[in-house]
Amino acid sequence: MLEELLSGLNPKQKEAVTLAPRSALILAGAGSGKTKVLTTRVAWLIQTSQVNPLQILAVTFTNKAAKEMLIRISAMLPINTRGMWVGTFHGLCHRLLRAHYRDAGLTQAFQIMDSQDQLAMIKRLLKALNVDDEKYPARQLQYFINDAKETGLRASQVEAHDDYTRKQTELYAVYEEQCAKEGVVDFSELLLRCFELLSRNELLRAHYRQRFSHILVDEFQDTSRLQYQWLRLLAGDKNSVFAVGDDDQSIYAFRGADVANMQDFIKTFSVEEVIKLEQNYRSHGNILDAANALISHNKNRLSKSLWTSEGSGEPLRVYEAASDMEEADFIVDEVKALRVQGVPLSQAAILYRSNAQSRVLEHALFSAAIPYRVYGGLRFFERQEIKHTLAYLRLIANSDDDAAFLRVVNFPTRGIGNRGLEQLQDLAKERGLSLWKAACLSHLSGRAGTNISAFTNLVESMRETCLDLPLAEAIEHVVEASGLMQHYRSERDGADRVENLNELINAAVTFIGEYEKQKSDDANDSELTAFLSHAALEAGEHQALPGSEALQLMTVHAAKGLEFYSVFLSGLEEGLFPHENSISLQAGESGSLEEERRLMYVAITRARRRLYMSYAQSRMLHGQTRYNVASRFLQEIPEELLKRLQVENREQPATSLTRVDGMATPVSRVIEASVWRIGQNVVHAKFGQGIIINSEGRGCDARVQVNFHNAGPKWLALEYAKLVRV
Repeated sequence: MLEELLSGLNPKQKEAVTLAPRSALILAGAGSGKTKVLTTRVAWLIQTSQVNPLQILAVTFTNKAAKEMLIRISAMLPINTRGMWVGTFHGLCHRLLRAHYRDAGLTQAFQIMDSQDQLAMIKRLLKALNVDDEKYPARQLQYFINDAKETGLRASQVEAHDDYTRKQTELYAVYEEQCAKEGVVDFSELLLRCFELLSRNELLRAHYRQRFSHILVDEFQDTSRLQYQWLRLLAGDKNSVFAVGDDDQSIYAFRGADVANMQDFIKTFSVEEVIKLEQNYRSHGNILDAANALISHNKNRLSKSLWTSEGSGEPLRVYEAASDMEEADFIVDEVKALRVQGVPLSQAAILYRSNAQSRVLEHALFSAAIPYRVYGGLRFFERQEIKHTLAYLRLIANSDDDAAFLRVVNFPTRGIGNRGLEQLQDLAKERGLSLWKAACLSHLSGRAGTNISAFTNLVESMRETCLDLPLAEAIEHVVEASGLMQHYRSERDGADRVENLNELINAAVTFIGEYEKQKSDDANDSELTAFLSHAALEAGEHQALPGSEALQLMTVHAAKGLEFYSVFLSGLEEGLFPHENSISLQAGESGSLEEERRLMYVAITRARRRLYMSYAQSRMLHGQTRYNVASRFLQEIPEELLKRLQVENREQPATSLTRVDGMATPVSRVIEASVWRIGQNVVHAKFGQGIIINSEGRGCDARVQVNFHNAGPKWLALEYAKLVRV
């Protein structure tokens, strides 16, 4: 039985599974079979009679992973897994609190609030206390409370260094009292309450330390400080902790994950065994070599190097596009070619750093009639912030649009409650009017009437302003004047939504360019009406139905844990990937350059056989064209692993510059030479890497303007610049 249990393991996997019962760290690289090792370890401990199944505590990060673990254990051993403690941190803490609700200071029937329930309670409290919800937004207070709890702090323990934080802390205390009164807990409370219970109750702590002699933790690199402290408390000095993780795939610092826990674990638990699972069963050698070379530039890591016995495979394909639209068209053409070669759409994925990038890609797929699915998110025109903006635009185009009216009449919040809206709807129904016309005729008393009137005045004002503006500028005005942009800027997690609003402006610029070329002579739709129709059509078509064959679109964060035959990694430009905010951050901070590099590592290792990496010389941002420098991550991959795809028949800009043997040469001296062009990446001895964005003059008077990554835009005389083509 034991031989059969261990038969499918490689030597390192077998070493990890059969370790003596002491704390160990298993450094499991991407595609190295960590789940197999974790579940086989549990089965081996039970099969060798080292532990009773009820003495095992296994922690995962998703309920899906917990279920998979139990299924695999059941397949390996003829045991009933129902009584085993296998689950997420929150799930296990909930189970423990249910068993000891009195000791935890909870009612027997305590209920768990989800995020929306929690936000609703906070809004009720702010209203009851007459707190200005503009100065202290409910969502910001929610973030403040959850952040405090996730670092182990009660309201009485938060240090307030200013009046604003002091007020938030007071509201946190009131929130705690209200939760206790209603007998409810939020998600952050589950872990904190459980940690506090075990910290102060010595008998209970001793009981569970004796109960769980073996603790196994999956995805250890994603643990927060409080989760790590909870594990330390539960393990004590004698129990063994079998931690499996990969510091090179730690990409969730924004959720509180602390990659430093892995280094601390080795010291705190006196770990003698750090076993590296480096054999990869997913990708070909060139892909792994690229990932290894890239991640080696991170300094604060536990070193390992992935390898495979499957051969080198194909080189990584790199494509330099003139624009983001050309990049999207290239990807679509390659997807079509893969289909001809027999690769199913479901085995190809397009990855991007920012959700806003999906809009151009979706448009290209829509135009090519290729079914796609946005994994873990919504299509561009279905996203909340986009639908809100379109609703304002629909009201400007047609004030009788009741659905648009109801969507934004109180968003962002402007004090129009359900009762006021009910009265307005009753009036509209009674007189056979649209909600807009009823609102204009309404004489509702009190705050609701005043605020509804203010809303209609706002929309009228936006309509008048937009009449004289080009479409893109009109949309920019609406997202600002409506308060949408400010609303999302004030949200802690609103950065993606702000990027999407900016991308909507880009979409308008692109649409008008295409609309002017294609509209018929008898077309009488306004630009706004035509754009709204375009948005509705793209939102309603080509999103694949669940279970149907479809190309996968997703952010790199969403791709973690997945794999595909072919991966398209788009938008590899400085400022986009790595993100511009990462450059100035320290290594341990959320969003630092090292975390961005780990994110790139995750992206590369999603590909099994073929990886495309692309970037655009120019990309639309805020309705304006921005010229870009190729991502530094491309330079960190050895050139011999890459195949740079050539662009055929690309139109050259009217203004061109000359070069000989890679060095800039005075134009007057050139007899036969290849061409410099706008959008080309170059290097200067003093200013470093940049991209040519403009040029003027001829002969010895020729000058180029280069946008340098570190020094900004500079005008340089070609005769003396000595630029080198990248």
